[in-house]
Amino acid sequence: MLERLWQLYLHDLSEFRGSTPDEQGDFSRRRLTPYFDETDRRAYLVYLDARPVGFAMVTGLGQGTKGMGEFFVVRGVRRGGIGRWVALQLLSRHPGRWEIAFQEENPGAARFWRGVAPLVAGERWSEVRRPVPGKPEVPPDVWITLDTRVMAPRLRSPS
Repeated sequence: MLERLWQLYLHDLSEFRGSTPDEQGDFSRRRLTPYFDETDRRAYLVYLDARPVGFAMVTGLGQGTKGMGEFFVVRGVRRGGIGRWVALQLLSRHPGRWEIAFQEENPGAARFWRGVAPLVAGERWSEVRRPVPGKPEVPPDVWITLDTRVMAPRLRSPS
């Protein structure tokens, strides 16, 4: 299931990254593989009414700073609150310092994470731009840093 959703995710990102599928029509699974092998990472499938609608992948579970490695919700249920609800659940489930990266060129991701950060940390979050390692031709990523122990989110299920 995760591999199928991964293909949809990378298809969405291809708009911003200029990537294309391989000769068999598949996008690379290279970044997906560590979530099956490494103990400090965890992948979560997102369901709505028993149907798979996305995933979230968390990194750094054995370290001090956690990261939202990948985050995806299928287009058909976006803007209904499920993504925000999942993000808040995961940030709450793994308390501590978090770093969440996104590309400014992806306006949906930028709007989403800038909306989630104050729900979790009030005004106590920051944003910086960092170059993408080994890719000087790519615009820098935006990184949000927050601590979920600062302010407990008020969690509600999406309606």
